[in-house]
Amino acid sequence: MRPDGREFDQLRPISFQSGIAPNATGSVLVSFGNTRVICAATVQEDVPRWMKYQKVGGGWLTAEYNMLPYSTLDRKQRDISTGRLDGRSSEIQRLIGRSLRAVVDLKKLGPRTIWLDCDVLQADGGTRTASVTGGCVAIAIALNKLMADGKIKTFPMKKLITGISAGIYQDTAILDLDYPEDKDASVDFNVVMTEDLEFVEMQGSGEEAVFTDEQMAAMLSLARKGVKEITALQKQAILDADQASLTDLKSLADSFKRP
Repeated sequence: MRPDGREFDQLRPISFQSGIAPNATGSVLVSFGNTRVICAATVQEDVPRWMKYQKVGGGWLTAEYNMLPYSTLDRKQRDISTGRLDGRSSEIQRLIGRSLRAVVDLKKLGPRTIWLDCDVLQADGGTRTASVTGGCVAIAIALNKLMADGKIKTFPMKKLITGISAGIYQDTAILDLDYPEDKDASVDFNVVMTEDLEFVEMQGSGEEAVFTDEQMAAMLSLARKGVKEITALQKQAILDADQASLTDLKSLADSFKRP
């Protein structure tokens, strides 16, 4: 039995609340159980200096990841207080950026940059995979707004991506580890996949343990199951945000018609 009573192949409750950061071009609060991350995509009408110098066409997408001090049981010191980004945060934000660039056609984005900020409000395992998953939704919402504003003519996102964890806990392969499971798991595996179940990135390691081909196959099978379920939720969240945006535009248009 898992600590929270879930079945071995059962996801935590997952939700997306769009528009959580109104000043961003697209944003969601993504929740995987008690793990909650604000993912906000902001579009800047410029490209990095290195792209200009190297005369690289198209745009750019980059990510930043941060765990807020109160996101964990013991207060986490802010990176700014130490004067440097800690190694874990640096590695995670590279993962997020790499993953999303794999499914966004930067040429179609045009000469602009998408900044994706992932701020962890509450950490209960799987913050990196939640950031990838929520980040994908936030960027899709932002790209829909660019399309609606006529700034781009072709939707740049080729496919949705999802991040999910799997692991070996008490000799059993399980899906979507929370913190107690992650802490005691003998194997921890993070997988990023497209909606077509293509691999974007895999990060797996034994925690002072080894794992077999059969165990790896079991974890990947669980990951595929999770991705299928989460992709459906992502698509609905993007659709709901797009419909809400259309409703807001209609309300604004109606206000101009009033005497």
